[in-house]
Amino acid sequence: MDKPFDIKKRCFAFSLMLIDFIKATGYEKIYFSFFDQVIRSGTSIGANVVEGSGGSSKKDLINFYHIASKSANETKYWLCLIRERVTCDRDRINVVINEADEISKIIASSIIKMKQVESVN
Repeated sequence: MDKPFDIKKRCFAFSLMLIDFIKATGYEKIYFSFFDQVIRSGTSIGANVVEGSGGSSKKDLINFYHIASKSANETKYWLCLIRERVTCDRDRINVVINEADEISKIIASSIIKMKQVESVN
């Protein structure tokens, strides 16, 4: 599957990937908080990117991208914790972790570029 170039679409596709992974993973009640946290942080990445895009200023956009970046890093943390403690499809979770990492890098790169453009203006 080709990955969308548009970061908003890619984050949306990631949210769907994450939801499908969680849905397919049977887990014990003790691990509920891991999955609750990962779904919150993972889906908030795209929500913050979209919200920032509708912001009133470049500073707003940058702030929401910072939040999205933090959510992406938090998501990677929870996914790695799940990988280490919950019986799940290792190949599938590694794909999800890799996509979270790629999105995190794209967002970080976008922040750097936006700040450079902002400092020139």
